[in-house]
Amino acid sequence: MTETPNPHIPDSDTLTGEMRPIRRAVLSLGSNLGERLTSLQGAVNAIADTPDVWVTGVSPVYETEPVDCPPGSENFLNAVVLIDTTLAASRLLDRAHAIEDAMGRERGDGVPVNAPRTLDVDVIVVGDRRADDEHLVLPHPRAFERAFVLQPWYDIEPDAVLPDHGPIAELLEKAPDRDGLKLRDDLTLQDQ
Repeated sequence: MTETPNPHIPDSDTLTGEMRPIRRAVLSLGSNLGERLTSLQGAVNAIADTPDVWVTGVSPVYETEPVDCPPGSENFLNAVVLIDTTLAASRLLDRAHAIEDAMGRERGDGVPVNAPRTLDVDVIVVGDRRADDEHLVLPHPRAFERAFVLQPWYDIEPDAVLPDHGPIAELLEKAPDRDGLKLRDDLTLQDQ
């Protein structure tokens, strides 16, 4: 059993004495290349092994039709991970990219943004933080319309609210890709 820190009590870094609040964050996972479930489980394990991160929930796995991907792209497996963290949003994004890279994600020149991938780890929200720069936008700019984010999130936190957009239950009802979701009862992710 994992101990969940109280999100209302700040945690202190024992080396620097710096006080950092614990924030709830939502990470969306997706994979449509290679061993998809293995990639998602690897991501959950790597997230759980990250210092200053505590996994508090892992959603069921969904199979979803690709959205905004090149023609012929394979279906994705998607899930959502809830965490409590004292990491800054930018450091959490850096960790998400490092996990993607470790799982073989290709990016850079010549690789389209929505190309098929072994792993995608998106930072959806970090507490009530807002960001809008070239590296990080919070809340995630397309999460409000993506059923493959909203449905797994709803499954583990049905009363959640996406900042600036409203309750995820209401957003899910309007999500255009909702019909492309298939719950995969035969696949599960362990939260360690």
